[in-house]
Amino acid sequence: MAVTVRIPTTLRPLTGGAPEVAVDAATVGEALTALEQSHPGFGERILDEAGALRRFVNVFVSDDDVRFLDGLATQVPDGDTVAIVPAVAGG
Repeated sequence: MAVTVRIPTTLRPLTGGAPEVAVDAATVGEALTALEQSHPGFGERILDEAGALRRFVNVFVSDDDVRFLDGLATQVPDGDTVAIVPAVAGG
């Protein structure tokens, strides 16, 4: 199933500047694995040593934060979009 992954500006050098990448995946985890395979370097920036999402990285499917769904096992409908959004902090 083809899904689109939206790439934040800070990670676009890994995709040659592309703001979106199409991958075949049924879950968020599969989408991130496919992204790592086609554009090495994503895994270490998005996932921690245990393979979980890093605290400062938010991932959304259809505007829903996957942390409040099934995490990396969250289903991604065919043709839908996965958005990677780095957390913003400041004060």
